[in-house]
Amino acid sequence: MTAYSGRIGTTPRGRGVGARLAAGFLYALGLPMLLLVVWGLVATRATSQFFPGPLTIAEAFVDTWVGPAFVEDVLPSLYRLGIGITASIVLGVAAGTVIGLVHWLRELLEPLLEFFRAIPPPVLIPVMMLLLGITDTMKVVVIVSGAVWPILLNTIEGVRATDSVMKETADAFRITWSERLWFLVLPAASPRIMAGVRQGLSVALILMVISEMFASSSGLGYRIAYFQRNYLIAEMWSGILLLGLVGVFLAVVFGLVERRVLRWYHGIREVNRA
Repeated sequence: MTAYSGRIGTTPRGRGVGARLAAGFLYALGLPMLLLVVWGLVATRATSQFFPGPLTIAEAFVDTWVGPAFVEDVLPSLYRLGIGITASIVLGVAAGTVIGLVHWLRELLEPLLEFFRAIPPPVLIPVMMLLLGITDTMKVVVIVSGAVWPILLNTIEGVRATDSVMKETADAFRITWSERLWFLVLPAASPRIMAGVRQGLSVALILMVISEMFASSSGLGYRIAYFQRNYLIAEMWSGILLLGLVGVFLAVVFGLVERRVLRWYHGIREVNRA
């Protein structure tokens, strides 16, 4: 009887886990595979040379990026992207925390922040080229000039939205300023900060490509523009495919970090749902 009960108790649970994994796998790959099939069928009937099939793009992907181009173009781009994202997070969170905590500073800077936020970062590239030259520093500054804004503004709003009851409790227990910052303000603002970082990642990837299309001699953006100018259509599409894969990689890494950082937040949401 005991062995029979154990089978009854574990089998449905095991099947449930397996079903969830299978469903997650189908949701993740089902639609992309369907789109590839449709793309392949349309490409076989298309007469335009600018619309190659998936197999042609896959062959160009291997021939183009598996080799020296990965070291000469992909790694420098990823390096600049990583530096730009890191600088944007540090600058956005630090400045946003200070502005969010100091009321008079927030009122003073709000019109100026709105003005600079409205300027599209790509139009600053000629100015950056004049001031910094055609260097990696210029490209990193271009990335930061756009990616920092969602992080900065979300941090300000997150700090401002700290629960007033928790603030009063901290005052009553005479918690020090540093303890209040690390154990109250930043944890309370962390959901908004992570939302800003998610938006900043997309902006940083876009600006990385744009910055490399201007008077550059290496990088993903430069290489894609080079393929386009020389009518290497399959190679151009392979570069776009590589950019999509980089975006997926960033999203996966961010998801893992977000679940780790906001573990307490998701736990509270699960309890409230229950």
